[in-house]
Amino acid sequence: MINKAKSGHPGMAIGSAPALYTLFTKELKVFPEVSKWQNRDRFVLASGHASALLYSLLHLSGYDLTMDDLKQFRQWNSRTPGHPEINVTDGVDASSGPLGQGIPMAIGMAMAEKFLAEKFNKEDADIVDHYTYALCGDGDMQEGVTYEASSLAGHLSLGKLIVIYDANNVTLDGPLSYSFSEDVKKRYEAMNWQVIEVSDGEDTVSLHKAIKKAKRETFKPSIIIMKTVIGRGSKNEGTNAVHGAPLGSEDGKNAKLSYGFDHDEFFVPEEVYDDFKDNVFNRGKRAYSKWESTLEEYKEKYPEDYKLYNDAIEGRFTLAYDELLKQFPYGSAEATRNVSLKIIQEVAAQNPTFLSGTADLASSTKTTIANENRYSCEDYSGRNLYFGIREFAMVAIMNGMTLHKGVKIAAGGFLVFSDYFKAAARMACLMELPIILPLSHDSIAVGEDGPTHQPVEQLAMLRSMVGMRVLRPADANEMCAAWKLAIESTKNPTALILTRQGVDNITNATFENVSKGAYVVSKEETELSGIIIASGSEVGLAVKAQKALFEQGDRGVRVVSMPSQELFDAQSVEYKESVLPNATRKRLAVEMASPFGWHKYVGLDGKVLSVNTFGASAPASKVIEEYGFTVDNVVETYRSL
Repeated sequence: MINKAKSGHPGMAIGSAPALYTLFTKELKVFPEVSKWQNRDRFVLASGHASALLYSLLHLSGYDLTMDDLKQFRQWNSRTPGHPEINVTDGVDASSGPLGQGIPMAIGMAMAEKFLAEKFNKEDADIVDHYTYALCGDGDMQEGVTYEASSLAGHLSLGKLIVIYDANNVTLDGPLSYSFSEDVKKRYEAMNWQVIEVSDGEDTVSLHKAIKKAKRETFKPSIIIMKTVIGRGSKNEGTNAVHGAPLGSEDGKNAKLSYGFDHDEFFVPEEVYDDFKDNVFNRGKRAYSKWESTLEEYKEKYPEDYKLYNDAIEGRFTLAYDELLKQFPYGSAEATRNVSLKIIQEVAAQNPTFLSGTADLASSTKTTIANENRYSCEDYSGRNLYFGIREFAMVAIMNGMTLHKGVKIAAGGFLVFSDYFKAAARMACLMELPIILPLSHDSIAVGEDGPTHQPVEQLAMLRSMVGMRVLRPADANEMCAAWKLAIESTKNPTALILTRQGVDNITNATFENVSKGAYVVSKEETELSGIIIASGSEVGLAVKAQKALFEQGDRGVRVVSMPSQELFDAQSVEYKESVLPNATRKRLAVEMASPFGWHKYVGLDGKVLSVNTFGASAPASKVIEEYGFTVDNVVETYRSL
């Protein structure tokens, strides 16, 4: 495959083949004919560059992946892309490749399995009962996020998580010894993992014994450290030369001969297909049939639980919020982070498999579900997730939990720390995972904590991500609608941008208003002469500036609230024209963040009142005043247009 594509990574694909052959044919519980079977074992190829190996195994096992698909490896519009993608290839459980994120995603899957098992299993019926496996390499072990997540996994005693570590001691740039010399065994033992060593990664008997031993350990997650030779059989075996470049025709043929395999390219003997048919497909079919029978009995005995389980697996999460709106009367003032906390209680009440958490900032970001326990090894049914100070691992784990299905996850922190988890948020977008990120302390209004904690460019960063919905609500009404959009999303991750300071509830926004991304929040009183556009806490400031302009005789000013640029951009030309008429060129955007992205709404004729530097440490009111976010300055800036 790699030779034909003239591109790929043969080294680990060859070195890990005996281990994955053993896992697939001896232990992995899957049924390729029903590839999304909910109680299947999960497998994450953390080292996604070894995708040629995974695709080969999926084809041999009977997934919807043909020999012609293998021949199109890494080609345009093929089902065998360079790194595994869940929405492209049948049988892939996680898009992977950015090293470090695979193990956290597997940990998330194992966490979801524990939660759902605790919630739905009965003494006479286990409908949630599977293992999660991952294959990683030396590169994953060097990534900090792997250790962030592994530390949490050991702490949570995720005994049904098994990681196979291909320790070939080679990275892209050369021997592993150039950059890494720590004792991985000791480190994982210190993190409360069971460590199993296999001295020969081609010894399938020892590998099978190791997997069996890992499955017997119910309290600790297990890591199997196996020694392999990268690119076994190549003239360059054991070196970085076989990491990321094809072996070529001659070296490839000699490598295959060294395995005792003397056949043409893309030829598979029938005995190999028969082996996989018996030991993967048929074994999985028996397990699937048994589970289906159990599920039918469960449906009859526990109809309410079955409906709840099925709705959760199908992703049917909703929020009816009409009663909730009554908690926030017009003119009341409250920080949107506090409003968000009240909404979370209602979300949790309406959706029993909704979990909420944060990276050690629950008291600040307001994410705790009242009267619910902490998710822990003492209580896996707890719905409050404590990720610790591990922002990157938090979002990668959320991705894994969402990939598993059956749960809806919200977790976040301060907006400024979105920099830490950006790579995992990007993967959520790529995989179309509807995670929810409540991000508080959204501007220079953070105040005394100063520039290290006051976000400036983070909003622009999140808005630039394909598929990410960024919602910055102006008040409680917009907040309720934003949460409804987030909880009911089936494909888009959502970032909810929340204030620390109180904001007046002034918009009377409807769900339709917010779902369209922008709307006229305060109309002009005479013929339209200009527009002030704002988001979040600055909407209230814009309305006050409009009132001042009215008093000065300019009654043609319109105020537009734009909680979501992405949603507004998706509207019809007619709707966008009704909110921002093209003929009206006098436009001012107001937001306490980087101006990046706002000029497409104000044009070359307009201005953006924004933050073009880092923040400052002082009381919030003083910082806001010094940075020009006052009624007088908004009026003056608008009048200067």
